[in-house]
Amino acid sequence: MDHEEVSKEIAKVSNYLYEKGLVPGKSGNISCKFSENGVTKVAITPSGFSLKSVTPEEIVIVDMDGNKIKNDSNSDDKNIPVRKPSSEVFMHLNIYKNRNDVKSVVHTHSPIATGFAFAGVEIKRLEGFGPIENPVIPFVEYAAPGTMQLAENVANGLEKEDIVILKNHGVVACSKNLDEAALLTEFVEESAKIQFVTKLIGTN
Repeated sequence: MDHEEVSKEIAKVSNYLYEKGLVPGKSGNISCKFSENGVTKVAITPSGFSLKSVTPEEIVIVDMDGNKIKNDSNSDDKNIPVRKPSSEVFMHLNIYKNRNDVKSVVHTHSPIATGFAFAGVEIKRLEGFGPIENPVIPFVEYAAPGTMQLAENVANGLEKEDIVILKNHGVVACSKNLDEAALLTEFVEESAKIQFVTKLIGTN
């Protein structure tokens, strides 16, 4: 896929995740790694924009070092504001550098799973999304959002996992394609809901 096709896919999934309540407000970010004209690039959602209505034209393209290659700021229209890549761009890039098999990364702030993250309570990995090799979804130690420390922590946490919980922060999933990564974050939120309801009614 070229950057236009990738941008359309990211915008579509961004809107979907917002409708599902997984990226409220201006939270969350999504990216895809792709090759165009022999160059490896990453398309990522812009900083400071809600995923509710992000458009393909607002998606930012960067190289593997985080340098912006192309977005709508290249237009001659001075009324179009400059788009910056998500503040978590280096988290996405570090994951791609650690995992050649990963083509998409989704970071959500889904309310129930994030509540578990702030409470320090593990979320059980339920049946319904691939084999259960780890009975719980691993935690990643807290680091301030947008920092290289967080980028390093998350990349290391995902070295052998497809999803992790960021302490006091949210959820990050990765996969070979964007739909799989998005569905995984959705499934984990539903798993957290089930676990929460189970605790409320007093069973294990």
